Amino acid sequence: MPKNLVIVESPAKAKTIQKYLGKDYSVKSSFGHVRDLPKKGLCIDIEHDFKPTYEINPDKKKLVRELKKASKAAHDVWLASDEDREGEAIAWHLTKALDLKPQNTKRIVFHEITEQAIKHAIDNPRAVDLHLVDAQQARRVLDRLVGYELSPVLWRKVRPGLSAGRVQSVAVRLCIDREREIKDFKPEGSYRVIATFSHSGDDLKAELDKRLIDSKLAKTFLEDAKDSDFTVITIDQKPGTRSPGTPFITSTLQQEASRQLGYSVRQTMNLAQRLYEAGHITYMRTDSITLSGEVLGAAQNYILNNFGKEYYHRRQFQTKDATAQEAHEAIRPTNFNVLKTGEDQQQERLYRLIWQRTLSTQMAAAKTTNTQVNIKITKRPELFLARGEVLVFDGFLKLFDKRKDDTILPPLKVGEKLNLSEIVASETYSRPPARYSEATLVRKLEELGIGRPSTYAPTISTIQTRGYIEKKDITGEVRQLKTLTLKNKKITEAEVPEKSGVERNKLVPTHIAGITTDFLFKYFADVLSYDFTARVEDDFDKIADGKEEWEKMIANFYKGFHPLLSKAETASRKEVSQARLLGKDPVTKKPVFARFGRYGPMLQKGETESEEKPAFAPLPTDVSLDDITLEQALPMFALPRIVGKTDDGEVIEANIGRFGPYVKVGKTFVSIKPLDPYKISEKEARELYAAKLKKEADKYFQEFKSGIKVVNGPYGPYVTNGKRNVKLPEKENPSKITEEQAKIILDSQPVKKNFRRRAKKSK
Repeated sequence: MPKNLVIVESPAKAKTIQKYLGKDYSVKSSFGHVRDLPKKGLCIDIEHDFKPTYEINPDKKKLVRELKKASKAAHDVWLASDEDREGEAIAWHLTKALDLKPQNTKRIVFHEITEQAIKHAIDNPRAVDLHLVDAQQARRVLDRLVGYELSPVLWRKVRPGLSAGRVQSVAVRLCIDREREIKDFKPEGSYRVIATFSHSGDDLKAELDKRLIDSKLAKTFLEDAKDSDFTVITIDQKPGTRSPGTPFITSTLQQEASRQLGYSVRQTMNLAQRLYEAGHITYMRTDSITLSGEVLGAAQNYILNNFGKEYYHRRQFQTKDATAQEAHEAIRPTNFNVLKTGEDQQQERLYRLIWQRTLSTQMAAAKTTNTQVNIKITKRPELFLARGEVLVFDGFLKLFDKRKDDTILPPLKVGEKLNLSEIVASETYSRPPARYSEATLVRKLEELGIGRPSTYAPTISTIQTRGYIEKKDITGEVRQLKTLTLKNKKITEAEVPEKSGVERNKLVPTHIAGITTDFLFKYFADVLSYDFTARVEDDFDKIADGKEEWEKMIANFYKGFHPLLSKAETASRKEVSQARLLGKDPVTKKPVFARFGRYGPMLQKGETESEEKPAFAPLPTDVSLDDITLEQALPMFALPRIVGKTDDGEVIEANIGRFGPYVKVGKTFVSIKPLDPYKISEKEARELYAAKLKKEADKYFQEFKSGIKVVNGPYGPYVTNGKRNVKLPEKENPSKITEEQAKIILDSQPVKKNFRRRAKKSK
């Protein structure tokens, strides 16, 4: 038995590390956390300094027994979980779950899985950092308090199954605020004017130095330009540079992977995790842009050997954020000589992105020559501007396949008159702010200091799975835009269709997100405050530095938070649902509301507080709560509608349910998609009902008094007693089998033992 036991979080990481350690070391995986707060219950003793109650995860009990046995047999146990607070907490929980002795327990950290880094870590062990553990505990306890005390309020006041969280609720609020900005945005129209001049067989395009606010001014401009001369008055040439970006941190990697590769935030982190565990890149949860001296030297050697000294420019980056302490370096390759690696194409593309970005930071800036030509119009005070850019030296751009094309202007002279080909004045409209994508939401959260690198991916995933946010494409709308064209001294007008507002893979809040956010902001303003959420992150940093006690920090928060819960219970459902009065029913004179109910958007006729129970109806298809009118709402109360009767005299009702329109006869429901429940005829309803009865009748070959049935299943006939299903032998006729034969067939099949599906182990 090896005398050293090394415990890491994932089997992939264990496999890579085992390659670098000799036979004296055994590397095993804990598959993430082995101990945590139980899934059910608060499990935090509020009366005794918020002491958490931890338990060994049910699906990890066998694993813990195996690790404990291995740890008892080893002389030393090395805890090699990740170097951030979460990793430190995993190491601490392992010491508790395995009853490890301090004198035989060593904590090691490394930010890359290479032979040199692993051996350096072995040579420099330390104890578990309890300050980092406390910071993680504070985050865990605070989030549990908010989630478990706030979520039940949402269940009672808004809708069952909702959840709230310190970071997730703020992320949803950002999306809600942006959506409302877009809704309130008033587009302003103007005309963009582009002139095309001919010069020695080439076209020279120039744009007017100002926008014209309406078609009248645009037409006046073209009338003046009709009889004007166009003269080059200045040619300005300036050198320009384009510098590489800083090394990747977690958030910038997520943003660039989204922009260049189309990866989601979660996908990027999963791919980076696998690259890290295989030893190809450094740790991918970091907010430090620093590169070590060793790495700078390796980058210098690669650039000098492959591109030449004119391409090399040493840069050392310093992280400005004082709280960036969770990792030593930026995300980078472990070996610049490895140009391509990864288990699949997705990993390869992400690795290439990291490789290019890191190496480019040590390369010279690209050099350009920027030219601006100013063109005078004799009858107007405005100028036409023509701009060009020429890449003189590619510098760091040499690494990238796509480089900006040169915009080369024809040879011009000051005082030279230009021949006008045409001028086009095109109507344009200002655009509202864009909705957030996953990457731009990460950037905004980072700007506001909300969350940390490890929280972005799970936060964005949670708000989507909870139904607060949908990732979708916005189709936009087509509008007709005017264009005025001056050509050959004539002005013509036309309308050109343009599709505006098209967006892809954007985060769009649902209606329930708006209601939940407004409720939380009214009663729990601090929890949804951007400043508060950022201040909490600062408090966690102070705890990690040993400058604050986590119990006191939680106590200060809870002292202000808990009283708000009682206040929130006073909110009425009508207030929370944001019922919007559409008007009055002209027949009954009752008010009609559009509101959000416990199970989604709905219409209500009548007051909730009145003695007479109000009537409820669903919204029409493809109409939102914000847009529905009284005229659209009133017909919905006609349901359920009596369509007619069956041949047996039973009433046929048409209605709309959770799964769409249907007709109902007694207790039998029949879907009528795509027919309209308001228009379906008695004949159509009877035919659908008869077809349903026939289908039900054809389902059973035999039904016996004992409850045994011979059923026509999708994979052939079978016998069932409601508990067991046994396929009918091919030789048997399902229509002629007797009850006794059916019992024998059932008894011939052994009863299957119940088993519990084991929970999938987290990696």
